[in-house]
Amino acid sequence: MAQKDIGNKVPLHTLRTTNEVRDFYDDWGNEKKYDQDMCDWNYTGPKEVVDTFKSHVTKKDTLIFDAGCGSGLVGQALRDQGFLKFDGADLSQTLLDAIPPNLYRSLYQVDLNQSLNIPDNTYDAVTCVGTFTYGHVKADALNEFVRITKDGGLLCFTINEGVYIDSGFDTKLATLENDGVWRKLEFFKSDYLASKNVNAWLGLYQVTK
Repeated sequence: MAQKDIGNKVPLHTLRTTNEVRDFYDDWGNEKKYDQDMCDWNYTGPKEVVDTFKSHVTKKDTLIFDAGCGSGLVGQALRDQGFLKFDGADLSQTLLDAIPPNLYRSLYQVDLNQSLNIPDNTYDAVTCVGTFTYGHVKADALNEFVRITKDGGLLCFTINEGVYIDSGFDTKLATLENDGVWRKLEFFKSDYLASKNVNAWLGLYQVTK
């Protein structure tokens, strides 16, 4: 399963450290190879997330934090649906540099496994597509996403099915719901990267802190 994520590149599950993940994507992002691969592989994750998100949001000036924004595929999908205000953050500066000018309001190079330098209750919503996968962002990052989201705000994300149980995402989702931190609005298996036989769970939750 992991090998199918990235074709003939190093399997994602072999990446152990933040530096390894950063170097991997910095290399993949050179000369727009990442974007070309996503196009060739019919990567539907960004569109699926934005389509799900928009069905629950009416205000186009909703302030959104795109966690793990990569080269801006989610940002482009948001813009295509008329959303106007979103910031992005990613580990790879190469991918951030590949984002079209003026697509995002602000961009940050960050490690999403660390505490974010963002005040509580800043955003109306958080999107996170493609980062909850092998060797990447851990389930505890959801705590930070909830923290920076306003009460009543939305979190919409994908979780690669291969790490959903093994990396504790199933437990984390249930704990946040049982603790009254959020409530589930939608949760289903998305196509994600069907051309590589890679699927993901797509979740949409409303913060209730």
